[in-house]
Amino acid sequence: MAVQSTLRGKTIFMSGGSRGIGLAIAKKCALDGANIAIAAKTAEPHPKLEGTIYTAAAEIEEAGGRALPIICDIREEEMVLDAVELCVKTFGGIDICINNASAISLTSTTATDMKRYDLMNQINTRGTFMVSKYCHPHLKNSPNPHIVNIAPPLDMNAKWFKNHTAYTIAKYGMSLCTLGMAEEFRLDGIAVNSLWPMTSIDTAAVRNVLGGESMARMSRSPEIMADAAHVLMLQDASEYTGQFVIDEFILAGTGVTDFKQYQHPDYEGPLAADFFVPDDWVKRSVSNIMQHSGYK
Repeated sequence: MAVQSTLRGKTIFMSGGSRGIGLAIAKKCALDGANIAIAAKTAEPHPKLEGTIYTAAAEIEEAGGRALPIICDIREEEMVLDAVELCVKTFGGIDICINNASAISLTSTTATDMKRYDLMNQINTRGTFMVSKYCHPHLKNSPNPHIVNIAPPLDMNAKWFKNHTAYTIAKYGMSLCTLGMAEEFRLDGIAVNSLWPMTSIDTAAVRNVLGGESMARMSRSPEIMADAAHVLMLQDASEYTGQFVIDEFILAGTGVTDFKQYQHPDYEGPLAADFFVPDDWVKRSVSNIMQHSGYK
């Protein structure tokens, strides 16, 4: 049950967020007049990835929010501590922590070098753990505190491991943080939930790693995750916790029936289900979804 109708005046600390899903969520919150701290590494433009923490901050403020861009590598403990402290000093506290930063490499065990393995686990699992840990003391002071991890449901089907064990371990590590911290922080009144898309989302990672323009056309826009995150963060933290939330399902629960608004306007074919979505959940989808080829 939602206990509020707006995030006005709320302060959000987000890892990542200079582009893609994170930026879409930040801009959605900004429409309410929220304060958003973007803690990410991208201070200079990347040749293949558009957006920096400063361009993200400009878009957030244009949407009506207050933005605080912070250069932060969430693998570095002191940088995380300093980023959290700066957020609290600037905005007076933290109401919501969004663990959005993530690294991906869809490589087999023998093709995954240990440097890439370490990078994924340091950002995905360790980064989520550490950001949550240092936001926790401030979240306890919020009237409706949330931790939202952009992480999948824990579907222990071997098909999600066989092609990229290292990535799945790192991503499921974020989900395990949801599972454990939801119970650990329950007495503090802090909700901890995961949010994950039913379909692939048209981001730089999808275009650069999964299949370029053709895959992007079979994906939804990041705005569906933004709308779903907004609904999630308005829930009663004392009741709605420990959930692995799928964007389409939580929006359908609020009465949304038009999911074509999130699709490419000139594409009518089936959409690609995202990684880690259990088969029975895909079958429950209200849309025309197909599984990734090779995942059987």
